Amino acid sequence: QVQLVESGGGLVQAGGSLRLSCAASGRTFNTYTMGWFRQAPGKEREFVAAITWNTWSGGNTLYADSVKGRFTLSRDNAKNTVYLQMNSLKHEDTAVYYCASSPAKFPREYDYWGQGTQVTVSS
Repeated sequence: QVQLVESGGGLVQAGGSLRLSCAASGRTFNTYTMGWFRQAPGKEREFVAAITWNTWSGGNTLYADSVKGRFTLSRDNAKNTVYLQMNSLKHEDTAVYYCASSPAKFPREYDYWGQGTQVTVSS
């Protein structure tokens, strides 16, 4: 089992920035990809970004078109933590953001999920 805990959400004005963190614990040794998803009220959950986790994989990243150039993923393997830096936030970025992990590279489905952290962007 892998446990994921998100933090860093909050209320921010449009144009502002937030940094989300996802701390992983448990059986993380076979984790390949860490991803971020979000779900806005009344909408389906959508992919935001993902990063390969293993130190030998080079930290490859993948971003949804809607966040490219504004959001940046980074990782700290020593702390088992992935960060999502969100800049130039828009009202439409308002959602609950979830961290997820998988033993596969950029999978379609993820195995483990965090509880989510709320991001609210005021217009």
